[in-house]
Amino acid sequence: MNEPVATASTAETDRGPAASRRTLLCGAAAVLAAGGAVAVTGCSSSGSSGSSGSSGSTGGSGGTQAQNAAPVDLGPAADIPVGGGKVFREQKIVVTQPAAGEYKAFSAKCTHAGCIVDEVKDKTIDCPCHGSRFSITDGAVEGGPAPKPLPSYKVAVVNNNVQVTPA
Repeated sequence: MNEPVATASTAETDRGPAASRRTLLCGAAAVLAAGGAVAVTGCSSSGSSGSSGSSGSTGGSGGTQAQNAAPVDLGPAADIPVGGGKVFREQKIVVTQPAAGEYKAFSAKCTHAGCIVDEVKDKTIDCPCHGSRFSITDGAVEGGPAPKPLPSYKVAVVNNNVQVTPA
């Protein structure tokens, strides 16, 4: 009167092998890679080392770096106050002018938690999330929990406009 109870392992063998974690991850990676988002390694068959799939791949970041090499025009240099600066939120760039005619550019992404800095005042670039403050002259941490300076970018004034080349 006891009926056999199907367990997960017997149910899987009745339907054929269940998809392995590697198969699922490789399938998902293939979908992402088709969009140029990532390059994935470790998708070789279970009998190989998994490293053969990585040779010759440039990954998604190579194209992004090439695109970032072009300067970004941020408008009139006259909009950047001497002894202060301006945050370009959409471009995630902050431009400062520590002294007349001396322009500096930094990533606007705080090195603590990745928030976008929101203002430049009292000769510091300020993050609203946890109070980190950075120097307008070199992006160095002047206060707060940020572990390292803001990354600096190449900046130039061309035809009276500020142009920044993100790294």
